[in-house]
Amino acid sequence: MFDWFNTDVTKANTNAIDLLKADHDNVKELFSQFEKSENAQARKKIVKQALTELKAHAVIEEEIFYPAVRAHVGKHLMNEADEEHHVAKLLVAELDDMHGSGDHFDAKFTVLAENVRHHIKEEENEMLPKAQELEMDFDKLGETMLARKQQLLKNGFPPASEEKMVAATHTKGDSPAQASRRKKQTKVKV
Repeated sequence: MFDWFNTDVTKANTNAIDLLKADHDNVKELFSQFEKSENAQARKKIVKQALTELKAHAVIEEEIFYPAVRAHVGKHLMNEADEEHHVAKLLVAELDDMHGSGDHFDAKFTVLAENVRHHIKEEENEMLPKAQELEMDFDKLGETMLARKQQLLKNGFPPASEEKMVAATHTKGDSPAQASRRKKQTKVKV
């Protein structure tokens, strides 16, 4: 498994597309580990690592890769990727706010995994092949992405608007988990 946390920058591993695919492989492996694990503590650790991976991946794609390929890849694919990122970042923010507990913690992570797997499939089957058509130095782009990712992992992530939304409600919004708790508190008599 490719490990961003211990990556040395070499010419062989700095291709931007290869780096993105390595990220995809890492997070898919974490999703699989989560699904196989029955230990709650191990699952929390896996979720924490996956959320870190996803946050860093989203930042480098949105700040560096997407702008570099947007015009060539096309508005439709890029807009869809932006919206998929928004949904994933919202789930990531909610999971972060749950601190590894809550009725819907496992379910929310499972939905995140399903959404991210879908996003990965579309990126690898549609966006990345189209991006590869560009006359671009993907190694130089990858070096920039890798440097930014290392900076993020060292210094932390800029707050995403989705985190601000979740923080404003402290996960007390109209989520299925909240609705479920309200129903338990106000049982309907028949």
